[in-house]
Amino acid sequence: MPSDLNRTTAADPRSVPDLLGDLVQQSSSLVRQEVQLARAEMGEKVSQLGTAAASIGVAGALLLGALIILLQAVVALLVSFGLQAWVAGLIVGVVVALIGYLLLQGALTKMKAANLTPERTVNQVSKDATVAKEAVR
Repeated sequence: MPSDLNRTTAADPRSVPDLLGDLVQQSSSLVRQEVQLARAEMGEKVSQLGTAAASIGVAGALLLGALIILLQAVVALLVSFGLQAWVAGLIVGVVVALIGYLLLQGALTKMKAANLTPERTVNQVSKDATVAKEAVR
């Protein structure tokens, strides 16, 4: 009965080679659309990353002057409480270094590669694969 493979049916007048050709065409079209979606989503993610990096830079530059003055005031306050200037400077320096480290770690966490994953594209590809598997059955 291999000759029956090329015969048409009442439900679908197309032959098996025509159906396979349509499947290949639709599959390649789907892949192109998924690639376009991934590019668009990655563009959005890169834009978000650039905005976050620029914000960190601008915030750091604007706060630097104010921070220096405030830290000098804290050192002066500690000196007025009877500490030597070098001890007051050391205390303030260590506290500021710890705060800076914590802020830097928070910013780096937001910039990790895992946050740049094109989640919508991954979900859509997964759905498409499921539909394709069901269609083949």
